[in-house]
Amino acid sequence: VLVVAGSGGHTTEILRLLSCLSESYSPRHYVLADSDKMSEAKIRSFEQKRAETFSESQFSLDRIPRSREVRQSWISSVLTTLHSILYSLPLTYKRKPDLILCNGPGTCVPVCLSAFLLGLLRIKRTIIVYVESICRVETLSLSGKILYYFADYFIVQWPDLKKKYPKSVYLGRIV
Repeated sequence: VLVVAGSGGHTTEILRLLSCLSESYSPRHYVLADSDKMSEAKIRSFEQKRAETFSESQFSLDRIPRSREVRQSWISSVLTTLHSILYSLPLTYKRKPDLILCNGPGTCVPVCLSAFLLGLLRIKRTIIVYVESICRVETLSLSGKILYYFADYFIVQWPDLKKKYPKSVYLGRIV
């Protein structure tokens, strides 16, 4: 399993989701932006607690360049995202995950697009599960708007989003 963590509440939400998964979702390979310091501490703490329950618990941390900074212009975002994809491709190829789990940080876009490309090239087929953040009530995040077309499962936590995005799966509040 490859898990994309993001700064702010994204990491907290994804770790809550992971806490509900069995140990069969192992090893867990986390990807985070190179400038994200807080997520690493949260992940290490989560994995340390998980190791107390599951002695065979395995995880790794990988970093890629941030694809988009807050308030970054759209034009420069394209360039930084392409830069991030160049780092994501070899990482995704190396890890060859069966499943990518993400919930909206901009870092997930280059990782998911890399996995999608590897699938198109018939190198490795990866299932992409995108869970839109609980705080997105009426509109999708930018990551969600992009990955809506690439994710195998696109999960929303509010019924209004399901109405607007029929491909999505509404499960209610899951985090």
